[in-house]
Amino acid sequence: MAEETENIQFELTDDLVNQVESLIRLNRDKDLKNLLDDFHYADIAEILDELDLEEAMYVIKLLDSETTADILMELDEDNREKVLRNLSTKEIAEEIGELDTDDAADIIAELPQERRQEVISQIEDEEHKAEITELLKYDEDSAGGLMAKELVKVYDTWTVAGCLRRIRGQAKEVTRVHSVYVVDKQEKLVGRLSLKDLVVAKNEQKISDIYISSVDYVHVKDHAEDVARVMQKYDLEAIPVVDDDMKLLGRITIDDIVDVMKEEAERDYQLAAGISQDVEADDSIWKLTKARLPWLLIGMFGGIGAASIINGFSDAMEKFPALLMFIPLIQATAGNVGVQSSAIVVQGLANDTIDGKIFSRLLKEFALGLVNGLAIAAIVLLISHFAFKTSYYESLTICVALISVIIMAALIGTFIPIFLDKRGIDAAVATGPFITTSNDVFGIFIYFLIAKLILGF
Repeated sequence: MAEETENIQFELTDDLVNQVESLIRLNRDKDLKNLLDDFHYADIAEILDELDLEEAMYVIKLLDSETTADILMELDEDNREKVLRNLSTKEIAEEIGELDTDDAADIIAELPQERRQEVISQIEDEEHKAEITELLKYDEDSAGGLMAKELVKVYDTWTVAGCLRRIRGQAKEVTRVHSVYVVDKQEKLVGRLSLKDLVVAKNEQKISDIYISSVDYVHVKDHAEDVARVMQKYDLEAIPVVDDDMKLLGRITIDDIVDVMKEEAERDYQLAAGISQDVEADDSIWKLTKARLPWLLIGMFGGIGAASIINGFSDAMEKFPALLMFIPLIQATAGNVGVQSSAIVVQGLANDTIDGKIFSRLLKEFALGLVNGLAIAAIVLLISHFAFKTSYYESLTICVALISVIIMAALIGTFIPIFLDKRGIDAAVATGPFITTSNDVFGIFIYFLIAKLILGF
């Protein structure tokens, strides 16, 4: 508990960074080690992210491999790539030897193809090497790509006494023992073992008499997002991974799933903002341009489409100039309503809480749009008529158009994400410029269509 408290209170300050830099310049290795010994490896990684490459390498060379291996996993991805480029294959192999198989496989996967085999060949532990090689065969976004080979398993034919002895031996290789899995002679997962039941059981009892046959698991080819949903739904700290024959291959722990959820949230946020690739603020101008430009072009063409519609009604605006004043209101309202509706649907799809028929959901959005439209239209009616001195028919046109546009935007914002999701496309695309642009164009078209019907131009 004391360590957790220290971690929570850690604060990266300029003074701390300057102190580390000063100790490096003065080659005061003992003082630097004593200073860093007080910090968690994640805190040290945060410090190294603030140093230049030469200083970061100095610290990594100074500390023992057990510590630096954990630090590597916590470094910013770009900084980790630079550090790995400056380590020899033997040094990388030594770091990997201290990591769990899933983290080791992640590190190797980041290396250029020609260095991967060199590093793997330098790993001394043959079993560790074989397990890492196996994990590298799986897609990084699958359960196999997330799982670690380290786990505690027992056979259903063992006695309680024999089981306890073997668990002690296996647990030395496992950082955290979340569960004990039970397999049969064919290595097939048959259940899980409650530590409480194991402790209170008699030494001569068989595991087959006390294990729990009900156990949640995922298939090795399941997508990472599906794994996250299962673990979130059942509040699991770890989940076993099996193949087609139900053979136990590994386990996935909650820390890996948190990383998946974080990456997915970041990706969805960028998609919602109209950024088509995974980028960061420090990336090159060219990479940032490639990520942003496609959606900006879509917005540009959408704007040109809206301008064309407005141009087609230029004569009407000369006759009813009040229509021109309220174009921004129509566009902004359509865009906002569409983004609100799509955001709620996308969130529901991500949490797997969207159920029922599409028609009933669209009907609900229609009713919601109607209520919101009437409320906004009533306010706009008063403002347009008394503040802008528009005629009765012009005010009526604006209000009817607002109600129609709000309903239309709500329906589009609901339907498009569900439509994309059913076709295997990330629904987060529908929460950004795609929805905003389409609603702008449709909103302007509906606005002038209603104006033509009411005002008769």
